[in-house]
This record gives sequence, C-alpha cells and structure tokens, in this order.
Amino acid sequence: MKKERKYQFKYFSILTFLFLIFSSCSKSNEFVSSDLSQITPAVPISYSDVEVLDKVQQDDIKYFWEYAETNSKLARERYHTDDPGNDANIVTTGGSGFGLMTLVAGIERGFVNRAEAVSRLTTALTFLENADRFHGAWPHWMDGRNGKVIPFGTLDNGGDLVETAFLCQGLLTLREYFKNGTTQEQALSTKADYLWKGVEWDWYTKGGENVLYWHWSPTNGWQMNLKIEGYNECLITYILAASSPTHPISKSVYTLGWAKIGGIVSGGSQYGIPVVFNYSGANGSVGPLFWAHYSYLGLDPRGLTDNYANYFSLVQNQAKINVEYAKVNTNRGYSDTIWGLTASYTRNSDGTTGYNAHSVTNDTGIISPTAALSSMPYTPVESLKFLHYLYEQKPTTLVGIAGPYDAFSPAFSWVTPRYLAIDQGTIVPMIENYRTGLLWRLFMNAPEVKQGLINLDFHSTQYGF
Repeated sequence: MKKERKYQFKYFSILTFLFLIFSSCSKSNEFVSSDLSQITPAVPISYSDVEVLDKVQQDDIKYFWEYAETNSKLARERYHTDDPGNDANIVTTGGSGFGLMTLVAGIERGFVNRAEAVSRLTTALTFLENADRFHGAWPHWMDGRNGKVIPFGTLDNGGDLVETAFLCQGLLTLREYFKNGTTQEQALSTKADYLWKGVEWDWYTKGGENVLYWHWSPTNGWQMNLKIEGYNECLITYILAASSPTHPISKSVYTLGWAKIGGIVSGGSQYGIPVVFNYSGANGSVGPLFWAHYSYLGLDPRGLTDNYANYFSLVQNQAKINVEYAKVNTNRGYSDTIWGLTASYTRNSDGTTGYNAHSVTNDTGIISPTAALSSMPYTPVESLKFLHYLYEQKPTTLVGIAGPYDAFSPAFSWVTPRYLAIDQGTIVPMIENYRTGLLWRLFMNAPEVKQGLINLDFHSTQYGF
C-alpha cells in the first residue's frame, strides 16, 4: 500500500519538499531493480551524431505515444517495464505538457503520423476541458478514466499552479504549431488557446500578495501555504502568469515574490564557474539539473536577460558545474562521459528503489540520463558523449522500450528498468531545441509570451525585444 505523505512545508526547503512528495509516489518497498554486474555486455555499436540523435528521439517519443494513458492519451505519471499495470491510469499534468511538446517535435521529424497525432491530441485536449480544475489550474495528478483529481498528498487535492504552467507551456507551443494548418489542426489550436486562457493566475496570489502560491484546494484552501520563490524550476510559472491576457499578475509579483528585488542573485562560483543565482536550498551550490530544463523547453535562454541574469549563462553554467563535478568524482564511476544529477528514481541503502532530487550537494551515486541529454543545448560535446555511451556501450542495459531508463548507478552496478514522465518528457524537446530550435521559436513567438516578458523587463537578442 502507498504510504501517506506528511507535509510540513514551512520547515523544509524546496529540495526537501520534492523528496518528501515523491519518496512514496510508488510502492517503493516493493521495487525491484537490476544488477548490471549480472548482465552480459552487448557487442559495441557505432552511430554518427545524427543517427544517435534520431535514435534517442524516436525511442523517447514512445513513452508519450505507445505508453500513454489509454483513455485520455495524456502522459502516465510513470511506467514500470517490470509491472506495466502499476498506477496505469494516473495522469501527470506537468509531464503531459512535456509530452505535448515531445509530440510536436515527433510530428515535425516524421516520427509520428501527423493526422493520427492531431486526432489523439484532440482527444487529450478534450479530456483536459472536462477534467477537474481549480480556478483554472489543473491538479498535479488526474485519473485518466474520468478527469477527477487524484490527491498528491493529504492536503494536495486541488490546483497545482506549477504543474499547470508546465502544461500551458505545451499548450501554447501546440497552439502556435497548428494555428495555420488544416481545419482540424486549427480547431486543435483554438482548443489549446481556450484551455490556456482559462487559468486564473492572479487568484494564486492569495488575495493580492506580491507572490504566487503553488497550491489551492476547495477543501483545504491555502493550508499548504507554499510560496513559489526563486530560484528553482518554476520561472515559467511567473512568465506565463505575466503573459496571461485574461488573468495576469503585476510586475511586482515577479520582482518581490520570485526575484526578491535582486536577492536571487549570487556572486558565488564552483570550479571557477559562476553560479549566477542563489538556488533554493542548495547551500551556495546549484540544484538538480531539471531546474535548467523544465522552464526552458519553450523559454529560449539564448540572449535572454533581465535585471538579474543572462539566462543562457545561468543554465549553461549549471550544466558545466555538473560536468566538472563528475570529472573530480571518478570514485563514483563518473567522468566527462558519465555525468548528470537530477531528480529521478534512486537506490535506497536497503536495495529498494525510491525517489530523490539528486544534485552536486545531494549525490547518492545515481546518474539520471535525462540530466545530460536534456542539457544538449548547453553542453553539446559532453551530452553527445553520454548519448553515444548509452547507445553504443550500454544499449541492452541502460536503454529500454522507451529510450534510456530513468536512472542507474555505475558505482552500485544498478539500473531501474522504469520511466517517469517528467524525466522522459524533457529529452526530445531539449534535443530538438539543440538541433533546430523548433520549440523555442514556437513558444517565444507567441504574442502574449513576448509581451509578458517585456512587461517583466526581459530582453532577447534572439527575438528582437
């Protein structure tokens, strides 16, 4: 049986919060993992860079195509190859937003049939129209059979604004991609537009405070009381809230709540590389690498600045620090080829599998493939090295039915043959942004996004504002 989560948000950092809410997201005491030392290595294969990039994108798309939740066609929270029926109908809101962007990239590359994709995406967006919403925000989890909220914790049975932001990032990208298409595609685009405009971002200021709040519940109100404060994975939440044509926030909510009037800025460094921002709960270091991915599937950091940072330097430096950390921790089996720490499944001390927000200050010896692969636009040389390693040296042990498995440990000779939507969901979009910039262009050229960024005093040399 699942363990009941007990939250005490005001006493914990964001990293601790993430660990608590996910540590029991599956039947962790019943998990089974694989011992790599017992697996016979395969004969090495050789791919060109183009071939291996195509290969991982084609494989990874399967998570959101072949292994999607069967009724809603949205992303399952997780998929266990050793237990496919486990939580088969739990739909994840944020992971579904990543899945929308993954499928757009797949359509563009011809990896999925366009007409069939439009049909399935229409089903998915119709499901979202009829699913539970709380002042426009979807919950973290939904039942794929009926759209009803599945509580993510004891008090978390209402709207989740951050997960909703990840979904809306995908909706806007999808809208822009299909807006000039066939009649069916334009109808899909209109549906995406309608859904995004229904989010009441201003409601989540808790009655007009200069900060956004993560959760609201019709039965528990604001009891969770978790402010969305920088810097972590939530930047896109403020960008979209400022961009909303229907329920926008004021600039002061961003400057006072998120950026803390410059208090977000750090003068620190690691390995001689500037950290740029104070990462929430990271003790002067950088957080898990998903903080450089989730907001940037659509938000293009190239040439993007505001009063506080150059955002490409911010995210690239976080990835570079991860590489340098791996190079000096070879005793864990790391190197400039095997690197990347982010939130993923983990190996517990008793041999069972759980979940942890891995980072350079919270390293349990677990490498998460999404970390390096989704950093492809920032560290292409090192990310490609890691990709070739997976597909050429470990294709039968670290790669499965839907691309690279979620996590492995070179030190423990351990791999979990399982997938999480939020980890698989950043790989295809970020690789596509590295290859063509497709998803960045689509999202950044949405008129309201551009205006929202301008309203917050952002500037972009890439997009001329």
